[in-house]
Amino acid sequence: MVGDFDPVLAAAIVLVTSAATALLIRVLHPVLVRYALARPNARSSHTTPTPQGGGIAVVAMIVVIVGLCWLVDVPGFREPWSFHLIVALIALAVTGALDDIRPLPVLPRLGLQIAVAVLLVQTLPVTSRILPFIPEPVQAVGLVLGLVWFTNLTNFMDGIDWMTVVEVVPLATCLALLGAFGIVPELAMLMPILLALLGGIIGFAPYNRHVAKLFLGDVGSLPIGALMGWLLIVLAMAGFRIAALILGLYYLADATITLVRRFVNGERVSEAHRSHFYQRAVAGGFTVPEVTRDVFALNVVLCILAWLSAGAHRPAHHVLCLGAAIAATFFVLRRFEVGRPASQS
Repeated sequence: MVGDFDPVLAAAIVLVTSAATALLIRVLHPVLVRYALARPNARSSHTTPTPQGGGIAVVAMIVVIVGLCWLVDVPGFREPWSFHLIVALIALAVTGALDDIRPLPVLPRLGLQIAVAVLLVQTLPVTSRILPFIPEPVQAVGLVLGLVWFTNLTNFMDGIDWMTVVEVVPLATCLALLGAFGIVPELAMLMPILLALLGGIIGFAPYNRHVAKLFLGDVGSLPIGALMGWLLIVLAMAGFRIAALILGLYYLADATITLVRRFVNGERVSEAHRSHFYQRAVAGGFTVPEVTRDVFALNVVLCILAWLSAGAHRPAHHVLCLGAAIAATFFVLRRFEVGRPASQS
């Protein structure tokens, strides 16, 4: 492991942020029940009104940890990127909170998301190019659009109990280990953020376990999506492009294929729906815990393949890891689309 990595301190950050998140949610729960009740709609998989907004506590923990790192002068944190990250997370959280209470128009939300993505891309803690042969302005535009898409697809995918939990826990753990073992030094600097994200989601998880007593809400899914996308960009710009693609593959594949299908079929892509693969799985006879179990298992496999890719030096090994990741992802997507066989119903 990296010489200055302290596993005891890392475990303490996860435990403290987890406990603090759970406590804050308990305090806020009556307010969320009163003002942020999610009623079933065309997109919902729940059948009874359930409070949303648990993401407030998760995002709050991340912002507090980044702020503390700045105050105690943790190396690298007194740079523009840390301040911009806090501004971005708070801006998305506030917008999401307003949207949870009363839906906002699409264009203002999208405009803010683009502005946030520009802010984050302009001050990344790494400066190398993902693909050196692409001009820097073109890469910047691509990163902004990609970050906006990852922000939204995380929101789209947060449609059943524990879905975000089984996505974030493996991804954050893998990124933290890549930093802790010195495979990706750029992630070692971001360890407090990764640990706070992991702890926050763990603290939220008991409330969101099926049947959920609380949802993350846009106040959580939007900033968490932006943060995950930003971390994957950092990983890619550090030279680990294939690993970054592998780690986000399930969310990218499910959301992107669904969007393309809806567009091709002439459906309004901005309307609420229940046509994601994981939603089809539930409609096709799988229980919510079965779906999240399969997604968690897939993400563990993707983390292993991303790790192997990050440690590989030959292009053939990268291709092999990516091919295996694509095969595993499409196996799960196909399983979800087909639904439970009649003999197992």
